[in-house]
Order: sequence, then structure tokens, then C-alpha cells
Amino acid sequence: MIHTGLVSVTFRQLAAEEIIALVKEAGLSGIEWGGDIHVPHGDLERAGAVREMTLEAGLKVAAYGSYYRLADRGPDAVPFDRVLATAIRLGAPTIRVWAGNRGSAEADDDWREQVAADARAIAELAAKEGISISLEYHARTLTDTTESAYRLLHDIDHPNVRTLWQPPVGQSVSDNITSLQTVSPWLTNLHVYYWLERDRRPLSEGEGDWLRYLQEAAALPGDRYALLEFVKDDAPSQFMQDAKHLTAMVAKCRASSV
Repeated sequence: MIHTGLVSVTFRQLAAEEIIALVKEAGLSGIEWGGDIHVPHGDLERAGAVREMTLEAGLKVAAYGSYYRLADRGPDAVPFDRVLATAIRLGAPTIRVWAGNRGSAEADDDWREQVAADARAIAELAAKEGISISLEYHARTLTDTTESAYRLLHDIDHPNVRTLWQPPVGQSVSDNITSLQTVSPWLTNLHVYYWLERDRRPLSEGEGDWLRYLQEAAALPGDRYALLEFVKDDAPSQFMQDAKHLTAMVAKCRASSV
């Protein structure tokens, strides 16, 4: 079943309390809390407070959106133990991580194995806490193409490593469906937005495309979230409109599966 929600970094300018109020008013059910602003890596007191506020509002923590990059050992790298401790306190079922800091065209076999090995290592740590690892599906990482993402997931070959999915900008609907189908055995949540090239547009303009994506996801076993992100003009009013359209699309998917 697909549940609805929001990626909190959509509104970096808003406090966690304001985001919770918006999501509740919109009638959505969950929030992916970001590790840069709203629930910083290592701030366990804040993580616990946000968890309590989320649950008290009748909402769920859908994920912890960390900024951990696999195999990154640079001076600004985020330590995974800090990420995991925060996710535990937040009550997140999955941790979003980035598939390295190089695109697939720049990655050699040695780099790919470093990323895969790190993914397996952190997946083992997270599994002990009942938390899964979800790869960010994103440009300039090893999930920047369908083929690279598929290869990486096979190379990792760990039952506790999954992937998020979002439509790559500028790719055709048919290619996006192929992309989604290819990673579907590992699919956790979807990040929902509609862009024309780099122009953020109301979700209503992409409703036909997104209904097809959601129908693909709805046919899969298990539960997952469709999480709104990249709202036009970063406007709460636009989010409310997008939430209405997302809710209607998810309702259609549920009705068609009965």
C-alpha cells in the first residue's frame, strides 16, 4: 500500500513544528525528516523531540534523510554512527544515504566496490536496530542511471539495502517507468515532484505521468511512502494543492487494486 507524506527539506525555511502542522492539515500521513536542518546528525535530543511531536500529531516518521555518502572519507564526511544513533532516536524505519560522490561515468570498478562495501557494512549495523538503508536515486552518484543503479544494488547484494526512486529530470515517461520497474525489487519510498527541465511545476501538471508511476509502485508488495518534494516556489500554499492531487492519485491506485 502507498502512504502519502512530505520530505521535510522541501521547507528548510520552516521549523519542524510548522512542517508537522502543514502535513497534518494537508491530510498526509508521514514525514521524511532531513538530517541537515530539522534533525541534525548527532542531535539526539532534537531527534527525540521531533519524533514525539510527529507521533502526537497522528503522523509517522517515514524515513531519516541523512547526508551520509557511501565511501566518502573526506574531512566533511558524516560519521555513520552519528547518523544511525539519530535515526534510532527519531524512530525512522529507513535511512536515506547517497551512493557516493561520483557519477557513474567517472567511477571505476575500484570506486564502485568501495561504495558497495560501505553499503554492506552500514547495512549490517542498521539491521541490528531494525532499520533499513535506502539509496538516494540521484544525479552525480552511482544511481544516476538505471543501469548503474541496478548494477550497484546487485553488487551490494545485501537484504537490508533498498533504494528510493524519483523521476530523473528530462527523461521520458516510458524511460522513467522502465527505471522504476528495474529497481522495483528494492523499492522503498518515492520522492514526488514535477519538473519541466529545471522549472518546478505544480504536481497537477504532471498528474498523468505520476498516476502511472504510482500505479507501478502500488502493484508491488508491501507498504511505502510517496513523499512530496521540490514544491514550486517553496510555497506552503502550493504544497497544499500538490497534496490534494497526490492524495487523489493514491486513492485511485487503492480503488483500482480492490
